Amino acid sequence: MATNYDFQELGSSGLQQTAGWVIDEFIPDLRGIRGAKIYREMADNDPVIGAMLYAIERLILAIEWGVEPFSEKQNLVKKKDNQNAEFLMECMHDMNESWSAMLSQILSFLPYGYAFCEIVYKKRVRPDTDDGAKRSKFTDGKIGWRKIALRAQETLWSWHLDQNGSVKGFRQSDPSTYKGVVEIPIEKGLLFRATNARNNPEGRSILRNAYRPWKFKHTIEEIEAIGIERDLAGLPVAYVPPSMLSSVATTAEVSARNSMQDLIRQIKRNENEGVLFPLAYDEQGRELYKLTLLSSGGTRQFNTDQIVARYDQRISMVALADFILLGHEKVGSFALGASKIDLFTSAIQQIAQTIADVFNDHAVPRLFKLNGLPTDRLPKIKPGEITHVDLGVLGDFISKMAAAGALTPDLDLDNYLRSLANLPKKLETEGNMMGQAGMETMQPPSAGFGAPAGAPVPAGAPEETPPDDGTNLMDKYAPFPAETPPAQ
Repeated sequence: MATNYDFQELGSSGLQQTAGWVIDEFIPDLRGIRGAKIYREMADNDPVIGAMLYAIERLILAIEWGVEPFSEKQNLVKKKDNQNAEFLMECMHDMNESWSAMLSQILSFLPYGYAFCEIVYKKRVRPDTDDGAKRSKFTDGKIGWRKIALRAQETLWSWHLDQNGSVKGFRQSDPSTYKGVVEIPIEKGLLFRATNARNNPEGRSILRNAYRPWKFKHTIEEIEAIGIERDLAGLPVAYVPPSMLSSVATTAEVSARNSMQDLIRQIKRNENEGVLFPLAYDEQGRELYKLTLLSSGGTRQFNTDQIVARYDQRISMVALADFILLGHEKVGSFALGASKIDLFTSAIQQIAQTIADVFNDHAVPRLFKLNGLPTDRLPKIKPGEITHVDLGVLGDFISKMAAAGALTPDLDLDNYLRSLANLPKKLETEGNMMGQAGMETMQPPSAGFGAPAGAPVPAGAPEETPPDDGTNLMDKYAPFPAETPPAQ
């Protein structure tokens, strides 16, 4: 028999946090708001990271998002369940912004690690009102979603966590609204996370493992840009009298020394290039001031292109998107690229399912509860499949299966194949693309008459002779009968 002891939570997730501030990240620069700013810089400034995130976003937005009604048995759906599914679909497409625009905001959880969205409801009254809390395409008086609005990661103040580490609310401090710190309870929000390790409300950015190569690449590119801008063969060095560098230098000497320092720091190749330098000698005829370039004693040079390309490859590997570099390095086969794309699309499919799970587990039950509807037969938001099919490979597979008699054609298979090729569906009265005539054309001809020239005739096979009934041989072996010309 279960006791109260069995229902108690004794341990904890081990998340390092204090007063709602998550400090689980061991690199201080990647914590909190500082980390959010760095991840934004990575996403907005780096072309490889930008290409990865853009590819992920476009693929997810291209998915057809639908609603699956509740069903106790396969293909057995009651009328009430269909009505619930229709209501949910109406709410998805009756918000202030489109479903795709909302998804674009939610996908910010990929670079930042998490995305907290506030659910704002409305009453569906009429479409011609200025009150956003009542404006809707429908007039049934039900409660629907007005908006599912992202709360920017840079505005996070802290988290409201209970003693077991569960999220109770999102505390926001937006300096542009003058509201101070506002707490949004978790019951009014949706929390999307890339990972749920240690039940960390901030998740883990998919760019976390790309931070180190990005930082090195960023530094190398800056050094390279400085070298190109200066177009020099060494380090600018100015020689000045020792008295200017002493601690008892006069005010005039300190001012001259500062001017020299600014001069050598600003030597660049641009429209203002040039140096104005004093020419002065001491009593022995030696130069008091001298400007030279200090070159390295070694002759070793680094190929920054190869170094940057290596870091680009490591960055793209983090999101399984290194296929975007194929062709840039003049290496890589088509088969290798296809396999990488398949792996990438599988990961994208899981990201889409993660978004759907958050809606189905939290947003949909709350919506139906607010409308006084039962929550034991809820419909589900379901993302479509990301299809990446090689039609040539699929066609060869279909031909072999049909020739072996292992594939039975029907209208569903016909329409599925047509959908993969972006062809219109065929009506039931038109017959199947994979009909018997089509099956016969996929079967290779037997050796003998009609076989390719020089094909061996199997032992014991009856010799096929041309028909003597005047039938055209091309008509006999053509997949479709020739059209009869119209009468003159």
